[in-house]
Amino acid sequence: MMWVITFVRLSISMNSMRTTYRFLMYVLTLVFISGWAGCKPTPNGFEIRTGDILFRGAADANLSQAIDKVTQTGKATHFSHMGIAEVAPDGIYVLNSEPKHGVFRQPLDSFLHSDGEKSEVVAYRLKAPFRKFIPEAMKRAEQLLGQPYNYTYILPDTGYYCSEFVYTIFAPDSVFKLNPMTFKNPKTGQFDSTWVAHYQKLDIAVPEGKPGCNPNGMAASDKLERLGEVKLSNVKATN
Repeated sequence: MMWVITFVRLSISMNSMRTTYRFLMYVLTLVFISGWAGCKPTPNGFEIRTGDILFRGAADANLSQAIDKVTQTGKATHFSHMGIAEVAPDGIYVLNSEPKHGVFRQPLDSFLHSDGEKSEVVAYRLKAPFRKFIPEAMKRAEQLLGQPYNYTYILPDTGYYCSEFVYTIFAPDSVFKLNPMTFKNPKTGQFDSTWVAHYQKLDIAVPEGKPGCNPNGMAASDKLERLGEVKLSNVKATN
């Protein structure tokens, strides 16, 4: 009688183990499938991280075109504006400085649609050795919110223009460098007419040769790596 009871108990135990095994295999299969699906990359997709630098293509506005025209580099980029990404619990923001707002925090969707029109925006990321500087740079960026725009483009005049803002928050760590500014059309060698009118309105001389920075020049930095074009359909956010 005892061996019958033992056999029954053993059978129940084995059946229980088989059931548990099947259940575990089922769960693991689901995890594998869902994990594979979740990791499957969107075409040209990437994650936006806090500290990524976003460069916006030249718009149709005269000043935007003038910035792009006189700041070309060997990289042949066409950027006239830039800002730095901040990933928050409620979405992705871009801290940047614009003439209309000065230094402000802007939702990514708004940054992508300059003046209501979709603009090309390309994300770059600091290379690994320089990412340790991002947390302090973001603190400095927060402290500069509300500062006015620097219309003279002369350092250290009041306010910040877009690339000056990004340069400044990383300046203590010497991530980016200043170069002599030029306002001359590279094709003619003469001052671009838009810049001549701009500085006549300010009643100051064109600051040719003074130290400064610009989006095209900073995008060419060897401390940055290009991620790709930013579209709401192909980016995810991560801290």
